[in-house]
Amino acid sequence: MTSRLDLPFDPTSCFIGGRWQPARDTLALSNPSTGELLAHIARGGVQEVDAAVAAAQAAMDGDWGRLTATERGRLLMKMSALVLAQVEMLAELEARDVGKPLKQGRADAVALARYLEFYGGAADKVHGETIPFANGYTALTLREPHGVTAHIVPWNYPMQIIGRSVGAALAMGNACVLKPAEEACLTAIAFTRIAEQAGLPPGALNLVPGLGEEAGAALAAHRGVQHISFTGSVAVGSLIQAAAAKNAVPVTLELGGKSPQLVFDDADLDAALPFLVNAGIQNAGQTCSAASRILVQRGVYDEVARRMAERYRALRVGPALDDPDVGPVISARQRDMVNGYLALAAERGVQVLAQPVLPDGPGYWVAPTLIGGVDGAHRLAQEEIFGPVQVLIPFADEAEAIAIANGTDYGLVAGVWTRDGARALRCARRLKCGQVFVNNYGAGGGIELPFGGVKRSGHGREKGFEALYGFSVLKTVAIKHD
Repeated sequence: MTSRLDLPFDPTSCFIGGRWQPARDTLALSNPSTGELLAHIARGGVQEVDAAVAAAQAAMDGDWGRLTATERGRLLMKMSALVLAQVEMLAELEARDVGKPLKQGRADAVALARYLEFYGGAADKVHGETIPFANGYTALTLREPHGVTAHIVPWNYPMQIIGRSVGAALAMGNACVLKPAEEACLTAIAFTRIAEQAGLPPGALNLVPGLGEEAGAALAAHRGVQHISFTGSVAVGSLIQAAAAKNAVPVTLELGGKSPQLVFDDADLDAALPFLVNAGIQNAGQTCSAASRILVQRGVYDEVARRMAERYRALRVGPALDDPDVGPVISARQRDMVNGYLALAAERGVQVLAQPVLPDGPGYWVAPTLIGGVDGAHRLAQEEIFGPVQVLIPFADEAEAIAIANGTDYGLVAGVWTRDGARALRCARRLKCGQVFVNNYGAGGGIELPFGGVKRSGHGREKGFEALYGFSVLKTVAIKHD
């Protein structure tokens, strides 16, 4: 279906210097639930990126750069209120564009508002320090914005990642150039219009949709950019870091994971089971922190396998606007990639414990799949599938669980399920990752909680006050007065 008439805006323009400018070309978006045309979006390139970076620098030198932290915070608060007033519109856009169920799109819109609220309130609370130094001196530190920051956002959680990235950067006084993923950018466009409606000064936020190899590459390599935030694949993140290195520009990279949940014999399984399944199937498994590996102590392995399988068989898979448990994946390419892993499982004789029924008809459908008895070294337990596939891995004791959990190239998030407080603390310390959740997973989004990875999951931190520190430069001032 062509949904141009359903959209509350024209998506074929870039937003540069406070003005909507039609792009020279467009790209087609498909609806993951039907495979049909959803809309056309702008295809920005080098020319648009150049103009956007120049507009951002002009904003830094002009009205935006002269605002106080309190004034920036009030603008972010206003943007938050406008997002909350349009939650249903944003949720429907995200459901159509990404393929996620309406309830997940609604949760993402509310999270976007909360990010803006949090960073709006924090904008004037990032302080410098005074440093005891030599007699006759007063030494102090200041936190200042980088300047022009680039935000290259993926297709799986556009609203949430814009909130935690652009929200933090604006709070610290940076001027932003936002490049959303070409597969799904309708809510990025809607967010930019909300920022315009809130009265953000021209050039403080600029939007350049387009292809990664065109607009994204031009933005990553641009000499006018002073900081880059990227969420996406390891391969693309490495290219962005290499481009930024030529300009000595810092980069925050969040590159995905193969996150484990460790379920011990003494775990409260009634509490754990909903988290174990939901953390693997949310957004059809297209989540960087998806709990794709479930490590289960042998004493409860059979029970966990049985109860998870029951939940899998009961899952409703269907079009996003029907608000199912699991929607489609983003594209035919993603569907084929995930199904390739499932074919690998079939070839190797790996045990498939459960799959729900898939809908008939078009759409990028992948069967949510629970796989049992997988060895920790198997490809299915090592590689990021980025689909609704979870593997169960048995372990004997705590030492083996830690070894398996740490035995991948990734280190983003982990969960630990146990009633033993000492064990929980030991595991939290020994797990090599950026976040550990004990007897929960995700902490309801955890907007205040620093987020990021180690190893091939990336570096730098988003969320919380750590994001504000990352989007600022520390300056030391030493004043001699005696």
